[in-house]
Amino acid sequence: MASSIVDEAIRMLSHPLSQPISELSLLQQSLLFGEISKISYYRPDIVWEAVSSVGFEEYEFFDRDGAQAYIVANQHDCVVVCRGTEPNEWNDIKADVNAMTVIAENAGRVHRGFKREVDDLWPKLEHALRENQKPLWFTGHSLGGAMATICAGRCKLAEISSNPEGLFTFGSPRVGNNRYINFVSIPHYRWVNNNDIVARVPPPWLGYSHCGREMYFNAFGRFRKYTPWRRFRDRWYGFFLSLRNWQIDHLADHNMSKYIESLQRALEDEAAGRIKPVLKTPPK
Repeated sequence: MASSIVDEAIRMLSHPLSQPISELSLLQQSLLFGEISKISYYRPDIVWEAVSSVGFEEYEFFDRDGAQAYIVANQHDCVVVCRGTEPNEWNDIKADVNAMTVIAENAGRVHRGFKREVDDLWPKLEHALRENQKPLWFTGHSLGGAMATICAGRCKLAEISSNPEGLFTFGSPRVGNNRYINFVSIPHYRWVNNNDIVARVPPPWLGYSHCGREMYFNAFGRFRKYTPWRRFRDRWYGFFLSLRNWQIDHLADHNMSKYIESLQRALEDEAAGRIKPVLKTPPK
């Protein structure tokens, strides 16, 4: 049984890393980070077997009071992946529902629960990253996306020799107010799958805003650039499609496997010329 779980985790990583991450296309980078984010839900020993199978040579697991993250690295790059919400972990549930804002350590206001998760991990993460000289990347799904966003911002402001090269989040909730999210500039690609409910909370009327460049999958799992009105219509269409299948897509769309399937489809569409090449953009 354990062997089959390891094999399943290894199969999630599509291609061995034989080059720096910066040389991959934006969609290739996104797929890699999506796969690593999904693998982070496995046991630490399985995570190590999976990431080492594609060329990562260094690995460290951080866990304090249920807040968890990994650092994996090879000769070219260093990646911090924050582990997302686990429904059976009370600490994760408390972090998700604790939607009050508190004064951030730099500027503005940030989600109290997400900040508390990062506060638990940051001293050890910062110590581990202090001597890093490699390009540094942050990623995470769900709560892990919110934590990765906060960690990347702290890293940018800390006395660490390498600044974040990029931040890739999947189904991430909003993390703070406008002043907080605009205080530092980091290339951030925020993937959202149609009606993913987690990407729509906490609500803006509580003072929260999203950050980064939104990368949107429509009701059919296709990467599309929509105006706000077309995205609104597409979300309703996705909701009605899910009802036909006796599902509630606000929850189903949050599944990390759906993000990976849609990223694989987007790469195929890009290679076949069905969509324009998805290019990197500088931070806003």
